[in-house]
Amino acid sequence: MGVWTHDDGMTARESLLVRRLIDQGIRDPRVLAAFARVPRSFFVPEESQEEAEADRPLDIGCGQTISQPYVVAAMAEALELTGRERVLEVGTGSGYATAILAEMMPVSAAIRSVEILPELAERARRVLGELGYSNVQVRVGDGALGWPEVAPFDAILVSAAPREVPPALLDQLAPGGRLVGEARAHAGPLRAAHRIVAAQRPLTAHARRRRGGSGQEPVVVNLDIEGVEQPQAVEWVDAIHRRRR
Repeated sequence: MGVWTHDDGMTARESLLVRRLIDQGIRDPRVLAAFARVPRSFFVPEESQEEAEADRPLDIGCGQTISQPYVVAAMAEALELTGRERVLEVGTGSGYATAILAEMMPVSAAIRSVEILPELAERARRVLGELGYSNVQVRVGDGALGWPEVAPFDAILVSAAPREVPPALLDQLAPGGRLVGEARAHAGPLRAAHRIVAAQRPLTAHARRRRGGSGQEPVVVNLDIEGVEQPQAVEWVDAIHRRRR
């Protein structure tokens, strides 16, 4: 968890953000508590500080943006974290979502994040370190390859997800694990329509028997953010459904 303290103005802004997320339908208390503790202003450039709490993406350089707070919250909620999972994030970006995930997990749980752009990875690593997130590991690499040496993962969060789920991520998703991705239909450099896709990998037959289940574990799709064609979500679910252990 972070080690900074808030001033009164920052606390007020964060409270407004949390209230806005509740109004937008976010209900998971772990997600809301994380957003209350992580100021978005730490993750945006100096020139964007006045807009740090705006409910929209902001430019962070390198042709990338920090996601809209609601999108980050919806993705974090869709992971359904309990605090016992092994977590992988694909696309570190500013490190904002990484910090949210770290706040939702025990300090003993490692959060691993992969970023393909070295400049962003280094910046996120520095900011997260300054804020006290000693349990976060950021590496430079192709997120589509995952982090195989420490797999499998119970939760994988993929920002700006491709149309097809990378096979390596499917291979690294544990039985019963959840993969959540953000699909975008771009409408300009800082505007995009979003759809959050959440899919759960079926448990193995042995695990189903241990839990007393008799049938196939459900594959879940969350389609409550407008914008992207439904077939993309179906392709994600079908890919995970086919690639059982």
